[in-house]
Parts: sequence; C-alpha cells; structure tokens
Amino acid sequence: MVAQDLLEILRCPVCVHTVDHPLEYYRESWLICQDCGRKYPIKEDIPIMLIDEGDKWINVPKEQLPVPPPAE
Repeated sequence: MVAQDLLEILRCPVCVHTVDHPLEYYRESWLICQDCGRKYPIKEDIPIMLIDEGDKWINVPKEQLPVPPPAE
C-alpha cells in the first residue's frame, strides 16, 4: 500500500506542468492520470512513474488492468 502523503504529492510526469491534480489510486495497484490517461503500475508498494511505463498501458481500460501488475 502506498502512503497517503506520497499519493498526495505524486503527479504524472507528462502532465505535471499543465495540471495540478493528484492521480487516481486504483485497486492499490495502479496510478491513473485523469488528464492524459496514462496508467502507472505499483510494484511492491513502489509507484513506477516512468513515462515509458505509462505509455504501455494508456489504451487499456482501467477495468482491464491486471492486478497485480505484471512483474516483467
């Protein structure tokens, strides 16, 4: 589980300069940008906030995201 104080300050690395709203915390396994739709996996309680990682999942509806995210 990601700490609430961390969730409050995390922002999408793509949209950080254009929007100032937090990411959606989805099923304790994903962070979803409400602006661009990128989805960042949380692996072993660590958010993987890399643009390339968010790009991999951008077209996957949140209901179809694997829980837990793949280990790769």
